[in-house]
Amino acid sequence: MKKVILAVLILTFIISSSAMAATSFITIGTGSTGGTYYPVGAGLAKIWTKYVPDLKADAQSTGGTVHNIQLMEKKEIQAATMDNNYYNAYNGLLKYKGQNHKYLRGMLSLYPEPVQIMVAKGSGIKSLKDFKGKRISIGAVASGTELSARELLVAAGIDPDKDIKGENLGVGDTGSAFADKHIDAAVMLGALGMGGVVEPSTLGLVEFLDIPNDIIEKIIKQSPYWFKFTIPANTYRGQPNPVKTYAGPNIITVTAEIPENTVYQMTKTAFEHKKDLVAISSNMQNMTPEGAKNIMIPLHPGALKYYKEIGVIK
Repeated sequence: MKKVILAVLILTFIISSSAMAATSFITIGTGSTGGTYYPVGAGLAKIWTKYVPDLKADAQSTGGTVHNIQLMEKKEIQAATMDNNYYNAYNGLLKYKGQNHKYLRGMLSLYPEPVQIMVAKGSGIKSLKDFKGKRISIGAVASGTELSARELLVAAGIDPDKDIKGENLGVGDTGSAFADKHIDAAVMLGALGMGGVVEPSTLGLVEFLDIPNDIIEKIIKQSPYWFKFTIPANTYRGQPNPVKTYAGPNIITVTAEIPENTVYQMTKTAFEHKKDLVAISSNMQNMTPEGAKNIMIPLHPGALKYYKEIGVIK
């Protein structure tokens, strides 16, 4: 009898150990807590943990896309929200020249992220040329916002290291800086309705700046992931007119090392529980399977399997 009990205990231990060993852990890198990346990433992590068998996921607040790429390279995270700089990293362009980030794989296309330029009322700034000598928030260090802001300024003939007083502020800090009159303008990259834009506009502290068409076309020519975009009138309080700008796609990337079936399940459950993500951010209404066709790096085989299964990709 004792031998039977012992055998049962050993078998139970083996089964339990196997189950524990089968559990995968995934951390998704996001952005600052004042932006859209973090709550959306946290929402995805919750869905994956609840509905994907043997998977536990959590979201990590980070400095944004550039930081996420660094963390993914170090294997500290396995998934991430990323703006269009994922394309530069994968292809070794701009900041990533000579670097190898071929481990990046596409999974989900989320929503467009326009460049949004706010100027403090009374700053005297009427165009990008007026940025010279002013205090400009260009995004947190190692963020996609900073990289994109620098690209914009250079295209406008402004040296971001010499011609302006650059402030490396995150999304939430930028809104506060306008209230404290610590900055004259900000170049923001993110979803419509992001907190760092809503706060100063609601308080009546800022105005929005159009980006000239020639600069937009110049940027799109050198970085093909951008596209022309118009911020609809009254998106923000005190913004009665449409704002001409450009935008890029926000996507979820994963490392190539994640098993195919895991990413298949992650992709599938994200769409099956899309309503939970829309409840977090209305921008998630723009997440569609068809958007995967616009991801400009290879899709993870697990994601590709899902999109082929539903007929989006042949």
